Amino acid sequence: MNVEEQLLDIHDLHTGFRIKDDFYDAVDDVSITLGKNEILAIVGESGSGKSTLATTIMGLHNPNNTRITGEVIYKDLNLLEFNETLYNQIRGNDIGMIFQDPLSALNPLMRIGDQIAESLSYHTDFTKEQKEARVLELLDQVGIKNGPRVARQYPHELSGGMRQRVIIAIAISCKPPIIIADEPTTALDVTIQAQILDLLTDLQAETQAGIILITHDLAVVAEMADRVAVMYAGQIVEQATAKELFENPTHPYTRSLLNSIPQEDSMDKDLHVIEGIVPSLKNLPRKGCRFAPRINWIPEEDHEENPVLHEISPGHFVRCTCYKHFHFKDEKGEV
Repeated sequence: MNVEEQLLDIHDLHTGFRIKDDFYDAVDDVSITLGKNEILAIVGESGSGKSTLATTIMGLHNPNNTRITGEVIYKDLNLLEFNETLYNQIRGNDIGMIFQDPLSALNPLMRIGDQIAESLSYHTDFTKEQKEARVLELLDQVGIKNGPRVARQYPHELSGGMRQRVIIAIAISCKPPIIIADEPTTALDVTIQAQILDLLTDLQAETQAGIILITHDLAVVAEMADRVAVMYAGQIVEQATAKELFENPTHPYTRSLLNSIPQEDSMDKDLHVIEGIVPSLKNLPRKGCRFAPRINWIPEEDHEENPVLHEISPGHFVRCTCYKHFHFKDEKGEV
């Protein structure tokens, strides 16, 4: 990716949360970039650090309870060095975020139109009439009919799909060059999910925005993403173009995730289940391969003592050498 095309450059990012007297990294040594007109998918199970990565980029953590180091470079500035006043100038105007729970993200005591107009009031010098017109334009853009009526309503009066569209309208109100979509279709039915994803694609085509799409839905990733970063236990364990990742998944965790997807030609077989669970933040192993406990049939010597990302082909990175020796438990020998 050319430097001119780069919107965001995250380098060696650590986000640790305080538990009693110690800090434990939920995001551990993450380095990724986002380019113009690119959809970068961040995938992994719940507890892998995806949402913490998003909220760190947005500067939404309480500094008294977190320890954040590294760089989040935007326009040659490290956002991690910003105070709250500077961050407020970035949020909404330069980076918009679509939260996964619109009901908790929206103010229950404010009308929908006022909540959409709030960002416009902060970042533009629009008149009252211009803001009202932009609100109706945004509601129409996200597929909400009868905008004037919806603008007067409160969040509890809308369906889940409608609230998610409102969240998107707020996120794109100032046409930010970067959009972070954190599980934007969670708890929505399949039809509404497809509409929301089509909306995101249309918005990107219009504004050439870079989108960080956080999801656990690999079907969505296959359909929408340009590049994919797979996270496990706070670290990126594999990164590649979407095409390369689906055609040549390499890390044992990536292969296990893909193997867990039901296939038409294997309906008579048991669904693959990844053994174990993502470790809790406090119990997360800080040395060795973090996925090793869930593939305990792979010998310890096949893992690196301090796993690093290896570039196995141009743009395709995999953490730990265990990928060379991995096979599923019901298979024999190396694959």
